[in-house]
Amino acid sequence: MSEKVVTMGLGYIGLPTSALIASNQVPVHGVDINPRVVETINAGKIHIVEPELDEVVENAVKEGYLKADTQPVKADVYLVVVPTPFKGNHEPDISFVKSATTAILPLLKEGDLYIIESTSPVGTTEKMRDYIYAERPELKDKIYVAYCPERVLPGNVMYELVHNDRVIGGIDKVSTQKAVEFYRRFVKGELHETNARTAEMCKLTENSSRDVQIAFANELSLICDKAGINVWELIDLANKHPRVNILQPGCGVGGHCIAVDPYFIVSEYPLESQLIGKAREINNYKAFWCAEKIKNVRLEFQLKEGRKPSVAIMGLAFKPNIDDLRESPAKYIAQKVLQDAQDEHYYIVEPNIEEHEIYKLTDYKEAVEKADILVFLVAHNEFKELNIPHDKIALDFCGVKN
Repeated sequence: MSEKVVTMGLGYIGLPTSALIASNQVPVHGVDINPRVVETINAGKIHIVEPELDEVVENAVKEGYLKADTQPVKADVYLVVVPTPFKGNHEPDISFVKSATTAILPLLKEGDLYIIESTSPVGTTEKMRDYIYAERPELKDKIYVAYCPERVLPGNVMYELVHNDRVIGGIDKVSTQKAVEFYRRFVKGELHETNARTAEMCKLTENSSRDVQIAFANELSLICDKAGINVWELIDLANKHPRVNILQPGCGVGGHCIAVDPYFIVSEYPLESQLIGKAREINNYKAFWCAEKIKNVRLEFQLKEGRKPSVAIMGLAFKPNIDDLRESPAKYIAQKVLQDAQDEHYYIVEPNIEEHEIYKLTDYKEAVEKADILVFLVAHNEFKELNIPHDKIALDFCGVKN
């Protein structure tokens, strides 16, 4: 393959994608606006935690197939893998996608392939096509434009990038086919062809479906708490039914996908997305409920013992065994609990990161030894192996003890 690839964005998806392509001996020019990220990658190192990624990046850089930069260069394939955050009242913000597209506009030439991988509202790919054609009218119908969302699990990204099926939708059939040909060189999973709008909605649907299912489990946990029922035992028993598969409750929903993507649907189709919107409310409320529960237990301890308790917040990541804190309900809960803290002593624990810009982190074993109240927010493997002393109060919001 003689093509050169530019990837716009070197984050949790952009870097693994770039590394995978480069590991197939395809020249990849990865672009990120953060000079430290660029410097780290060019040294053959990585700035995120992801199994196997460090080796792949190190080899790709050493062999000269992966280079990072703050500016794009001329290429044959352009992948846009940048964040799509919120603005206003949970309205999707595609300005990063547009900025990345703006950066490559002068470099595009006839026959190039432009692919958006960023999670995007329905119609984004067509908007970017129209934007490119408006700025470069001579390229109208002469480049290939497609959408192909990632669907990988943090902690297993390098495997899933290769083996998961992909949904690929172009603005026309020839664009779809060109994108399929590109991904077929790296992906062993099946490649499903559709149009751009359906591919965009497919990504949003997958994560909204998960959000709704988690909301059911979280709602059950609220009901069971009032009813004096162990929700973990209840779900285990209910799942013995051959056609029932209830997910596990937690302290909310976080991450850059499940906690975000449903809003892309709700924002555009508010009247039609009642269930999806309510699921978001339930999962957001669960984090608030956990924070209130912690505050109540904290007060009860003080009234009973006549002193302020020491509290260990166990976990900040949005899911077990990763370093990703984006949209993390655990982080929100920690903030809420600390907002009205007085003289209590707090131990903040997150074994997957070395330091945090706001919190001083404590080793998890030390925290368990010193704290009166242990608040388990994330089911990290390290926490599951702990023997919790009987004189400790343990609040388990993530099923560590079950």
